[in-house]
Amino acid sequence: MAYASRVRLARAAADLLSTNRLISLVAFDHGFTSHEVFTRSFTRRFGLSPRAYRDRGLHVRGLETSTVHAAAVGSTAPCVGLYRLSATGRSTAMSVEITVKDLPAMHALVMRRRISPDEIAPTLAECLPAVFGYAQQHGLAMTGPPFARYPDVGMGSLVVEGGVSIAAPLEKDPGNGIEALTIPAGRAAVAIHRGPYDRLAETHQAIETFMRAESLSAAGPPWETYLTDPGERPDPATWETEVVHPVR
Repeated sequence: MAYASRVRLARAAADLLSTNRLISLVAFDHGFTSHEVFTRSFTRRFGLSPRAYRDRGLHVRGLETSTVHAAAVGSTAPCVGLYRLSATGRSTAMSVEITVKDLPAMHALVMRRRISPDEIAPTLAECLPAVFGYAQQHGLAMTGPPFARYPDVGMGSLVVEGGVSIAAPLEKDPGNGIEALTIPAGRAAVAIHRGPYDRLAETHQAIETFMRAESLSAAGPPWETYLTDPGERPDPATWETEVVHPVR
């Protein structure tokens, strides 16, 4: 019940910002029995009434921004705690297509942790919902699915930044362990990993081999963007993750 309520409220909040429909209709469309029940639940979740939340709006305004935000919330809300979980997939040989692209700058909110490699999944299960919830509560326009970035990888530990992309930079860090981040524009070697998260290291290694063959050097930390909702598609063999290595 708590899970269903969280998902309904997240999607209702996105609808409030991306449509002009009556608040009572938004409430009914997302499974709330009355306007009063919806208002109480919404205010407990977001600290604002539905009307005040709508009036405040997103930190970047415009129909296109609100539409992209609503799509990001709708696809991410059910599964934000499931990314990078361990799962047994089919043990088929993997082949990846790697291309070099020019990527625009990406603005994001992240939580950063130094962990051991076997702590990636539980760490992201903690950080991604916290960042997602903060962005929604404060009207920050999200522009895509969650990601994990790796600024430092050592023999026994690594630093992981779990977060979501947003439409524009923030003037200051939010605090409470959440930081604003801008990843600069530039070239990157990009591949789509198809399969369970347990085998993501193989795609990272394939990109590193490609970089050596093409005389490319690293120009920043790599990251993974989780394109597939694991709740909607439970077969790990069907999951898609975009793996990005900035290059020069």
